[in-house]
Amino acid sequence: MPLAGTVLQVSSRASFELTQKAYLAGVPMLSAVSAPSSLAVDLAVEFGMTLAGFVRGGSANLYSRPDRVS
Repeated sequence: MPLAGTVLQVSSRASFELTQKAYLAGVPMLSAVSAPSSLAVDLAVEFGMTLAGFVRGGSANLYSRPDRVS
């Protein structure tokens, strides 16, 4: 199943491992309700993924590739 147009939302912290698995699955954006680890941010930047943390209601902190979010 192609995942290029999807967002993976997790109800936990965005860890290095979750970011790596999302990338390997072809998911371009990882969104978490809590903070990402510094390794997750580094990996997202390196792989060109969009990484969002503290996603609650209508707000989020974007750590990489904010151009994908309008």
